[in-house]
Amino acid sequence: MFGKNMYKGYLRILLGTAIMAFAIKCIYDPVGLVTGGVSGLAIIVKNMGKALTGQEIPLWLTTTVLNIPLFLAAIYIQGLKPVFKTLFATASLSLFLAIVPSFTVVENDLFLAAVFGGLLSGVGFGLVLGGQATTGGTDLLAALIRRRMKQYSVAQLLQVLDGLIVLGGAAVFGLNYALYAMVAVFFVSKVSDMIIEGWKFSKQAFIITDKTEEIAARLLSDLDRGVTSLYARGMYSKQERQVLFCVVSKKEIVRLKELIGEMDPKAFVIVSDVREVLGEGFVELSQ
Repeated sequence: MFGKNMYKGYLRILLGTAIMAFAIKCIYDPVGLVTGGVSGLAIIVKNMGKALTGQEIPLWLTTTVLNIPLFLAAIYIQGLKPVFKTLFATASLSLFLAIVPSFTVVENDLFLAAVFGGLLSGVGFGLVLGGQATTGGTDLLAALIRRRMKQYSVAQLLQVLDGLIVLGGAAVFGLNYALYAMVAVFFVSKVSDMIIEGWKFSKQAFIITDKTEEIAARLLSDLDRGVTSLYARGMYSKQERQVLFCVVSKKEIVRLKELIGEMDPKAFVIVSDVREVLGEGFVELSQ
């Protein structure tokens, strides 16, 4: 039976592919932005078909036809279970490409199309990845090629495949369009990473001080944050001492530094960003 988390995963995939289909059909396609992947190749095929025969080949049809042999090969090699969610995501994307109304969101502004399309595609792709799937296409092709070319990583092969599709877009629409497509790819990468890794950024601090007990007590009482003591040894002084470790919100880091400055102005403090914190006092860890 399907568990609650599994249902959530499939809902993420459906929502993500719907957003991606909207970005592809209503933003990228009308202005001729080819950002890689099978969907980018579908935009090229559509416009080449129109130029050669006067008939546009639907995006959903090209996406489906190109993905069928890839999935047959993947299922033959790996079995159905490992690729089922990706198969579901790919079918969902093709379905939404077929049913989403075709209209132009951004007209005559390639930069705005690249930014807005990249943001939407990034959100959609992040949701699909969060559902533990991909949209097939070049991702799946790269994984299949790597079985024969193990000296390359999937990421490297994917970059080459998507790069070739972007170059194909440049040949059809012009170099200017390809450069804007790279802007869109940048936003897709950044936004999808944020969706996967979380939006609630925090700060972590390592505190080296001679007043570990006093400072730890103030952090516990004033900020209500947990503090961990790590035992360390200075390689120059050979002295063993405690290093305090504490994770706080972005707003609380200012107060943390003020407290340390009041109690030990000579303390050595290292502050860095934390992408996501799960657990008590932050975001509840889903089981």
